[in-house]
Amino acid sequence: MNEKERILAIYKILDEESPQKIVFLDKRTSFQFLISVILSAQTTDNMVNIVTKDLFEKYPNAEKLAEADFDDVCKIIKRTGFFRNKASNIINCSKSLIGRDVPSDIDELIKLSGVGRKTANCVIGDIYHKDAVIVDTHFKRVVNRLDIVSEKDPTKIEMLIRSKLEDKYLYRFSMIINLHGRNICHARKPECNNCCLLKLCSFADVGNQR
Repeated sequence: MNEKERILAIYKILDEESPQKIVFLDKRTSFQFLISVILSAQTTDNMVNIVTKDLFEKYPNAEKLAEADFDDVCKIIKRTGFFRNKASNIINCSKSLIGRDVPSDIDELIKLSGVGRKTANCVIGDIYHKDAVIVDTHFKRVVNRLDIVSEKDPTKIEMLIRSKLEDKYLYRFSMIINLHGRNICHARKPECNNCCLLKLCSFADVGNQR
């Protein structure tokens, strides 16, 4: 089995084991989804879903959030951590989006305040249904343990995955790998004995030391 056949085999096993629809953040407008992803850095999706309920009730669109009081936004999103930086980012991002749609291109998205490649990939995958590779901590951990990549840099991981798997599989692959990392391949105590990928993974053979 060559490298591309192996990653496709991993994809097919996880695809069958995973729900057809995988959603981590509450579905809202494209703008609200973008803001939610920006806020998701260094916190849980559950926390983002909690704080954005109040945030979007008061500031539902780019026009409203662009004019929001900085301290008020900080107060609302404080529980997500790094709240001052995040408040500044989402207000400035909103100012850039007044009168226009959320961009559907990665290069345009990363020009927005607070938007890196991970956030941009989330948007083009979830909102625009384009090929996307979302490299978060779960994804990075799992693809390294599976020896799909031996790389820590998120952008390099993204490009390597794009070179190994057909575009049509990329977004789904991102989601099922992420879910596998959350449910089975935990950072500290991976459930190797319950893993459907055990036969394709060398991580368990080395005593979970990586």
